[in-house]
Amino acid sequence: MTVTSPSATRNAVVFLAVIAGGAALFWMRDILTPLALAAFLAVMIDSFARVMMARIPKLPQRVALPTAVVLSIVLFGLSVWVVAENSAGFVNQLKDYAPRLNDVIARIAHAVGIHVAPTLGELITQLNPSRYVGAAAQSLQNFAASAVLVLIYLGFIIASRRGFTRKIVALFPQRAERDGAMVLFHRIRDGVEQYLWIQTVTGLMIAVGAWVVMALLGLDNAFFWAFLIFLASYIPILGGAIGCFLPPLFAIVQFPDSFMPALVLFVSLQAIYFAVGNIVLPRMQGDSLNMDPTVVLLSLAVWGALWGVPGMFLSTPLTVACMVILAQFDGSRWIAILLSEDGDPQGGVPEGSAAAADQDPVAEPAAPKPARKSAPRRKVEQGDLKS
Repeated sequence: MTVTSPSATRNAVVFLAVIAGGAALFWMRDILTPLALAAFLAVMIDSFARVMMARIPKLPQRVALPTAVVLSIVLFGLSVWVVAENSAGFVNQLKDYAPRLNDVIARIAHAVGIHVAPTLGELITQLNPSRYVGAAAQSLQNFAASAVLVLIYLGFIIASRRGFTRKIVALFPQRAERDGAMVLFHRIRDGVEQYLWIQTVTGLMIAVGAWVVMALLGLDNAFFWAFLIFLASYIPILGGAIGCFLPPLFAIVQFPDSFMPALVLFVSLQAIYFAVGNIVLPRMQGDSLNMDPTVVLLSLAVWGALWGVPGMFLSTPLTVACMVILAQFDGSRWIAILLSEDGDPQGGVPEGSAAAADQDPVAEPAAPKPARKSAPRRKVEQGDLKS
């Protein structure tokens, strides 16, 4: 009779739970994707508010969060305006590019041995883009509905955050348990904030460098391309591929007489991405995310398959959160070790450490701890908030 060890049984249960969880995430993607995006935006706004409080000491706590919300909405609206404004001019320029595109198609056709090259109009007719209009309209409608749902979720998350500390006290009456839960929460929050900071700074560096190169070469819509490269930088790996290949392709269209501008632009963009990705990024990232590079690529594919483009955007923060949570349990710690880069998914922060005492300065201030043991139970719980 074969006896199965408890560890093997536990690992098998964890493996089956991961598969069942992935199936549930895919099945409930229409519900969970807006909620995950709203939580991500809430963390971003909360981080923005705490940065403003650190840089502006006289800023009241009650003003910091509304100010961060307003500034975030303004930045988002400004980004949409930049894309919409430049997209209109870009589409109008495509009409002037039609003869150049025909020349490029003819040169490529002759290079591969096709004597009668098709024109751009013939290619469009063969592709029959009208059949994709319905799908495109449905996608835009779904995007608008998801955006509204994300904003609704975000409003409720921000409104309910004031009771988060009380819920932690009710869930974990003992201080050691509560400190362990706060360490876990801070690890996830710090990982998301660090990811946002890294992607923003490196994206700005890549976008500025790309704009300088494109402006020197005289590429049309250089600012628009640089802005798209900055937005694409928030999608790991795939964003870099988009930024490296699309501008050179349009350089071929703009300069049909020579491939040299496109080649120079491609090499320059590759050099910029290489310098930022191999010199700047490791120095900024350090041990903050502690994720294996192969896991970053794998998480991009997995979350993209589960949730599409939003999953690609959230792939790294979601994987960091999963790694931190899995490291808290004996049965799943081996998965967290495989996901980490140095084999230490805990990041060297023991449970119940003093790091848990770092309370969110934007959160509702805690009441002072009562001095006498005979105080009512309600005041004792409020006093525990400060501890």
